[in-house]
Amino acid sequence: MYIEIMFALGTAAALFAVCASLHTVRRVKKQILEMAAVLEDVKNGNGNRRILAETHEPAAPLAYEINEIILSYENRLSVYRKAEETNKQLMTSLSHDVRTPLTTLIGYLDAAHKGAVQGKERDGYIETACRKAHDLKEYIDVLFDWFKLGSDEFSMNIKPVDLTELTRSILIDWIPIFEDTTIGYTFDIPEQPFKVQIDPDGYMRILNNLIQNVISHSRADKIEITLSEQGGNIRILLSDNGIGIDKEDLKHIFERLYKCEKGRSEKSSGLGLSIVRQLVEKLNGTITADSVPGKGTVFALLFPLMDSGSFV
Repeated sequence: MYIEIMFALGTAAALFAVCASLHTVRRVKKQILEMAAVLEDVKNGNGNRRILAETHEPAAPLAYEINEIILSYENRLSVYRKAEETNKQLMTSLSHDVRTPLTTLIGYLDAAHKGAVQGKERDGYIETACRKAHDLKEYIDVLFDWFKLGSDEFSMNIKPVDLTELTRSILIDWIPIFEDTTIGYTFDIPEQPFKVQIDPDGYMRILNNLIQNVISHSRADKIEITLSEQGGNIRILLSDNGIGIDKEDLKHIFERLYKCEKGRSEKSSGLGLSIVRQLVEKLNGTITADSVPGKGTVFALLFPLMDSGSFV
């Protein structure tokens, strides 16, 4: 009798186990079909789909991993779409910002070349054509930097540099331009070396872009550049006494293609300060801006100083 009872219990347990296994198999099979349906939907462009699963279910780890992959895919796709939209805007801007001054440049040069103007008027035409050519070069240089920063070919030559000496050598080339544009300038650069790990060309582009931004857009008649030590960093302050930037615009000036609408020059690609920010970040630095409309703007750069014993 005891044996029969144990046999019956064993049979019941076996049947229960078989039923449980069949239930689990059916549940897993159902989840796999759901996963396949979700993945098919994602493949067709619906990146908002997710696989639902409770933590105790056998297929839960797989479901969660697929959800993470879908989320990562959607984030990357979002970045790609934004980049694509930016490039479209750039092409639209390029067609206007290059074609218009180029047409004007050709017109002035043709008039001077064909003798349509003479004497001082001809000289004025040539001077205007030269100015338009420089504007075009500036715009194309900005575009080149932008596309180079976004490409896989972009690289930096990071090495130990005395930033005080490098800054002096960069600013020397700007003195004739300041004098030609009647912009007063003050440089406060310590005699002691400030040693940093930096790419000299990248730093030069940063400083040049910031100075050019002042000349082209601020309407300032004075610029001041100072270097000092601050909490293990070298701080570079570039300030002007121009028209300043409105508080609302100030929040967005480092965004790509953003152009301040009020008062500042229309001659802008909307990329210069975005390029500056990207270069600063690639050099492990930070940049901030502060401005008072009608009084001027201050850009502040911070780069980590090297230990005195590590500079060769």
